[in-house]
Amino acid sequence: MAKILVVDDEEHIRLLYSEELRDAGYEVITAESGYKLLELIESEKPDLVVLDIKMVDYNGLDLLQDIRAKFYDLPVILSTAYDTFKEDTKSMAADFYVVKSFDLTELKKKIAMALEARESFE
Repeated sequence: MAKILVVDDEEHIRLLYSEELRDAGYEVITAESGYKLLELIESEKPDLVVLDIKMVDYNGLDLLQDIRAKFYDLPVILSTAYDTFKEDTKSMAADFYVVKSFDLTELKKKIAMALEARESFE
């Protein structure tokens, strides 16, 4: 079972994603900020990270750079309410970019694609 780390400062988003992704057969862990995120990834060893871009204390694009520097092959999906960040060159380091929605069909599809791609490299 793949383990997914959801990083989002909005509790209702963490709850929604956790519930939906568990129902889809994934193990889910959550973090409400980027605080000690690299340590959390180190200890939990998730198969994929769903990362919010705009958080109160952290910029998800900067966190993405940190993740890439240390865990270069860990799939990261940026999840944000704004599609304007898609043009940011920093966001190109992510495997996928999903605009937040209460319908998680798109997110689940991207998660499956990222996990399949990762498996084919291992």
